[in-house]
Order: sequence, then C-alpha cells, then structure tokens
Amino acid sequence: MELLLIRHAIAEERGVGARADDRERSLTTGGAERFRRIARVLATVWGPPDLVLASPYARAWQTAQLLEQECGWAAPEACPELEPMNPPATVLVALRGRTAAERVVLVGHEPLMHGILSLLLGGSSDAVSLEMKKGGAALVRCDTPPVAGTADLIWLLPPRVLLAVDGD
Repeated sequence: MELLLIRHAIAEERGVGARADDRERSLTTGGAERFRRIARVLATVWGPPDLVLASPYARAWQTAQLLEQECGWAAPEACPELEPMNPPATVLVALRGRTAAERVVLVGHEPLMHGILSLLLGGSSDAVSLEMKKGGAALVRCDTPPVAGTADLIWLLPPRVLLAVDGD
C-alpha cells in the first residue's frame, strides 16, 4: 500500500472572526490558492489514488476537496480518526478495513500527521522527528494493512519545494 499524507493548507487563525470553533476554521484565500498549485504538482508526481480520506474539520476537508478539483482525484471520505487529537494508531486501525485500496491519501493535521509517519517508519509515534508544514506531503510504502515500523519513506516534501516545482 502507498500512503500519501498531506497536512491541510494554511487556515484562519484560531478564534478569529466567525470561526471561533476549531472544527470550523476554513482555509484562507491565499492558503487555498497556494494549495491549488501544490495539488497540481502532486498530480504529476503521483498517480490517482484509490481512496482519499480526510479529517472532517473544515480546513482538512477543504484541502481534500482541492485535490479532487485540481487533480481529478476521488471525492474525499470523512475519516474521524484523522481529527487532530487522535492517537496515530487509530488511523492504522481505520486503514485495516480498507485493504482493497492500494493508493490512499490521508489529509489531516499536526501533530497527528507526523505521528502517523513516525509510527509507520519507526514503530512509535515519537520514534522519528519530522516536520510537516501546512500543505506539505509525504509518501510512504507499507504493508497492507499498514503495520507500525515497517514502512519505507519514499519522499517528504515541504510546500516550498512543491511550489518550486510548479514554477509559477
């Protein structure tokens, strides 16, 4: 199985405006436009996934929708296990029921996204120190279903690199 992990794009600040509830914080206009460019690059470096799972929080959900719009990838499915404060192991449990998918996108939040990467690569959520910037992405190859400590990191790209590839 290949897993493409994506941290949501740049969102409104916490407690700003009408979106005081963290679940409802939307992408900023600039964050959405920036991620549109990133999405186009992702579509050129990785083929269409079988499944796109996203946190139901507005900012992650909107990021996943941009993947659908810009890449032509599958519509996202809500995955509550990708909500910010969940332990990374719950995401691996959620993937056990989706073994037919060979290529899966996970769109979520920090610290969960780097926790999932660390769990897959090093066997625990704090085994590997990684940083995933907003709009950044990582590709891992792992067992089906994913097992902690058995994944191979293919690449980890910050948004700055993805945007440089876009060239605009």
